[in-house]
Amino acid sequence: MSPHCDFLEQSTHEGEDGRLRPDVVVKLPAGRTIIIDAKVALTAYLDALEARTEDERRAHMQRHAAQLRSHVGKLAERGYAAQLRESAEFVVLFIPGDTFLAAAAEADPLLIEQALEKQIVIATPSTLIALLRAVAYGWRQEKLAENAQRISDLGRDLHDRLATLVTRLAAMGHQLGKAVRAYNDTVGTLESRVLPAVRRFDELGVTSGKARTDPSPIDVQVRQPALLEIDLE
Repeated sequence: MSPHCDFLEQSTHEGEDGRLRPDVVVKLPAGRTIIIDAKVALTAYLDALEARTEDERRAHMQRHAAQLRSHVGKLAERGYAAQLRESAEFVVLFIPGDTFLAAAAEADPLLIEQALEKQIVIATPSTLIALLRAVAYGWRQEKLAENAQRISDLGRDLHDRLATLVTRLAAMGHQLGKAVRAYNDTVGTLESRVLPAVRRFDELGVTSGKARTDPSPIDVQVRQPALLEIDLE
């Protein structure tokens, strides 16, 4: 995906409650979006790493899970889906490491499930990459669908123009056929009514001295376009 094409960073959006500035907005097919937030605090987890006792570590981990749950609640309250014109389907809460999420989930087993109920997806680098790959695939499929529609439109336009051309060729052929028949009829009349008298003058020696070429009928039939056999409707 390309910046400013498939996603926007730190873009400002006008919402019902004021301006919103999500960290990343990923564009989806059909005008939908995914909002990515990366502002979650990790201080409690870092405090747990420096804890001297197991009880202190557990307390900090509980606080870490509480911080994460609190941030989930704040994201849900912002209501990106309701406020942004792009109508975000869900919000991704990005955590910069799998261990941060694993520790929070251990301290609060219902955290991930209840976040999903609020349309908040907690993602780590590995799961975010998988998610964005799926988004990129959907984007490509949308482009393929657009190209297929363009090809269909071009084909329909070519079909219409071809039908018009073939119809005009058929009309031209019909007129040429009428002209050939009229010519042959005239030649027949000339041969049966006029030329016999002219030849009598030749026999009597009454000529202008100019060579005469008698017209011949046209035996060639006008061909109709082969495409007329194809259904152009």
